[in-house]
Amino acid sequence: MKFAVLVFPGSNCDIDCYKAVESTVGQQVDYVWHTATDLSAYDAILVPGGFSYGDYLRCGAIARFTDVMNEVKKAAEQGKYILGICNGFQILTEAGLLPGALIRNTGLKFRCHGTPLEVVNNNTPFTNQYSQGEIIDIPIAHGEGNYYCDEATLADLKENNQIVFRYAGDTNPNGSVDNIAGISNKAGNVVGMMPHPERAVSQLLGSEDGKRMFTSILNAWREQHGAAINS
Repeated sequence: MKFAVLVFPGSNCDIDCYKAVESTVGQQVDYVWHTATDLSAYDAILVPGGFSYGDYLRCGAIARFTDVMNEVKKAAEQGKYILGICNGFQILTEAGLLPGALIRNTGLKFRCHGTPLEVVNNNTPFTNQYSQGEIIDIPIAHGEGNYYCDEATLADLKENNQIVFRYAGDTNPNGSVDNIAGISNKAGNVVGMMPHPERAVSQLLGSEDGKRMFTSILNAWREQHGAAINS
């Protein structure tokens, strides 16, 4: 399996994503610059966090127009696995690959700390190694992580089981609608989330609950391709 980690001017979580793939699943992973015009060699594409293009205009608003995002759209249509984390989630919404938008946190403060998440949908390529309703510890680091959508879109998300993660219990660090921390497209092969699973792959980092997101991707790919899964 081959992973691509996209790199935009201003990305700062690309190395974290690269190292997470290496340490959790040991598969081939490459950095792919925003000028790339071919992603056909890759099975999974990670759109990392950071401040693409300095977050000018709106977070992700400039990155969505890059050459590589045209290829991400093609990859999504082909059923490849796309994971947008933090700024990557913002880019995916700006590009129209996911519904809704990310706006300023309530309180207008940057939030950076561990956060309990509820696994709402464990039937995706990114969450199949979790239990339904499981509470996991994944850190956040964002100033514009307040997920917003209108009532009709929220109803669609619920009806189609597109809500993947919620902030658990009374925790809602940014004011997101319905405590939403991560969603998928209707097909389930594109997921965006504000918390950072790549920063939770070892107890040395405070949690290893993010590790199973990467093993889930490999598990889904192996099942899709009929390959034997190592125990």
